[in-house]
Amino acid sequence: MILAGDVGGTKTILALYQLENSEWVCIKKKYYSSADFNIFEALLSDFLAGITELSLQCVSIGVAGPIVNGNCITTNLPWVLNKQDIADQTGAKFVTLLNDLESTAWGVLGLPEEDFIELNDRAQKQAGNIAVLAAGTGLGEGLAIWNGVSYHVVATEGGHADFAPRNALEIGLLKYLMDIYPEHVSYERVVCGQGLVSIYQYLKSIKYAEIDSAVQLRMVNEDPAVVISEKNCELSSKAMEVFCQVYGAEAGNIALKCLAKAGVILAGGIATKNIRNIQDGNFMQGFLSKGRYKDMLQELSVKVCLNTEAALIGALEVAKRKLQ
Repeated sequence: MILAGDVGGTKTILALYQLENSEWVCIKKKYYSSADFNIFEALLSDFLAGITELSLQCVSIGVAGPIVNGNCITTNLPWVLNKQDIADQTGAKFVTLLNDLESTAWGVLGLPEEDFIELNDRAQKQAGNIAVLAAGTGLGEGLAIWNGVSYHVVATEGGHADFAPRNALEIGLLKYLMDIYPEHVSYERVVCGQGLVSIYQYLKSIKYAEIDSAVQLRMVNEDPAVVISEKNCELSSKAMEVFCQVYGAEAGNIALKCLAKAGVILAGGIATKNIRNIQDGNFMQGFLSKGRYKDMLQELSVKVCLNTEAALIGALEVAKRKLQ
């Protein structure tokens, strides 16, 4: 048996797979709200409850946070995931913790074309490196490096690199965020769910447009990021525009840094839930705004992954490779 997982700041998925006729078949899968548990061990215990015959060969989990010496202190949760503790709790022979974008990258590499939407109608099919970004509770970034024969996946913490504003409005946004996060303003502070809310609040603070009282009221009672993404007023429309442009600009940054000739893939909840906003041109405008390198970027594929379980699929793939 394999236990695969995707641990995120908002949700966690665990799934149990059993080998049947040379195929790994899912026999149990469960979604959790991560905030419902103070520690990961409690969530894992809940998942394992009621399983009478557990014979685990491997546990493989993608986690939203840096992996240090095989263990992880999560970035947006008060959790510590320890390989040995998980092995003791599950009895698994092998336990592998991956950065969530590492597992996502492994996952997207094996998905069919129908699981993607292309954003760049001028894209040219090329072999080479792939950059993977996923905005959700935070901003994850990973690389799939092509060696001429196969891919090697590399985890990064690129989402925590310095936010680089590109115009006067974004410079104002940086100054606004510096008051909130005086130690460091990263791309993750802008390109995530809370980042969208921060952009809206910044535009509101500079009186960019009139405040819509109905939108304000909904933001009190509903997820404010979801309300803003619906673009029901001038402020929220502009906030979504800025968000998509900054997201696109950072996607262009990582594409240049790893020379992602085989393209850029957007995973994560924000892209899939806001596909029309991602398709409206602002993301690609930000992506292509690279001066002398615009022509090169115009040839790169930029796809949105529609499969919300890419990280789980990738964790399973890593486990299968471990058992080969």
